[in-house]
Amino acid sequence: FIMAFDGIVIANLAKELNSQLSELRKIKRQYENGDQELKEAITNISHDLRTPLTAIWGYLDLLEKKDLSEDERRYVEQIRSRSESLKQLTEELFRYSVISSTPEMCYENVNICRVLEETIISFEGALHNVNIVPEITLPSNPVQRKLDSTALTRIFSNVINNAIKYSDGNLVITLKEDATIIFANTASKLSAVEVGKLFDRFYTVDSARKSTGLGLSIAKLLTERMGGMIAAEFDNEMLSIKIKFQDR
Repeated sequence: FIMAFDGIVIANLAKELNSQLSELRKIKRQYENGDQELKEAITNISHDLRTPLTAIWGYLDLLEKKDLSEDERRYVEQIRSRSESLKQLTEELFRYSVISSTPEMCYENVNICRVLEETIISFEGALHNVNIVPEITLPSNPVQRKLDSTALTRIFSNVINNAIKYSDGNLVITLKEDATIIFANTASKLSAVEVGKLFDRFYTVDSARKSTGLGLSIAKLLTERMGGMIAAEFDNEMLSIKIKFQDR
């Protein structure tokens, strides 16, 4: 009886997840058209999805502790994977809608070197998990610009996340005195065509299917909003993302 109940619960969870994913994909396609009302709707939907997602994760934790059959275990793994994808997409859609709808920035004199160091430290565990030991070159003198420190942290975080997804195992980070920041890594699985689309909203490549395709779009939006520039170059399998902030 218990096994049958577990099977029903798993089937219902899978059905509900498929329905939510289908609806979210539909919304994503509409969102690409830039409808402002839709942006507001996505913000609300993203909030609303967090509660059922939390409940689903709780049920999955309970199910994984039970003695499941091989098929049921496989279904639970699929639900876990789909839930994680839905969670990531929901979070990124929410962030993008908030950022794109809120042009205000809180500008202050920011030590770019300090923000970069703090961001790298926050990714120490994630980098270690993929066996990346970053090579970091920083100038001896502070590099300061009038920027929004929170936005700058988000930019650096999204670019480092991109490196974690696509790097072959290396990451070179360089900050120059003219406020140029370069993130370079070998990315043999990418092509020049794919690199050219990295900043497009919702664009992902096959090697990163769990990606929402919004990370670098957000980085580009924030960089340009603060008067900076960001670009990607690809040469001899080396991906370089360059960010530059003008002195003002």
